[in-house]
Amino acid sequence: MTSDELPALLPELLPRLWAFALRLAADRHDAEDLVQRACVRALERRHQWQPGTSALSWLFSIVHSIWIDEVRARQIRGRSRIEWNEAIVETVADPAASDPSSDLLYKQVLEAIDALPDAQRVVMLLVALEGLSYREAAEILEIPIGTVMSRLSRARLTIGTQFSVPSPHANTDHKPPKDSVR
Repeated sequence: MTSDELPALLPELLPRLWAFALRLAADRHDAEDLVQRACVRALERRHQWQPGTSALSWLFSIVHSIWIDEVRARQIRGRSRIEWNEAIVETVADPAASDPSSDLLYKQVLEAIDALPDAQRVVMLLVALEGLSYREAAEILEIPIGTVMSRLSRARLTIGTQFSVPSPHANTDHKPPKDSVR
């Protein structure tokens, strides 16, 4: 039997594929999707089928492979699924906060971060809030590490000016500090 004969052979093998998929998935809809995806993959890749080998075994291996991929994908989706409710998030206090004024300052800082331009905000979130290194942030954003440093610096300056925190390098009157040596 050749790979060109696979489309004609497939309808004959469907009941066995269906039974196998149903045992794997234990759900009728998942089994239907699994068989359909396996048939499509088999037809797309029929050139990979070795003449002289069992078409049914080859199709079973395709069904199994697709099922394993689906199980892994579901595990990943299950870990990343988070129900986000902004109203609840706003009510959660900073665990390090010791008093209401600290909570208020924390909330003001978060609002200042939210007001940053997107490029600066994302870098600030990754580095300052999530604790990632500059290199990790650069890899995630697919930008040079120098760009991360620049955006972070500008973001910190912007937030600092909102809270009237002068930059340590800023000297607006261009006079040397009183305690400096001339």
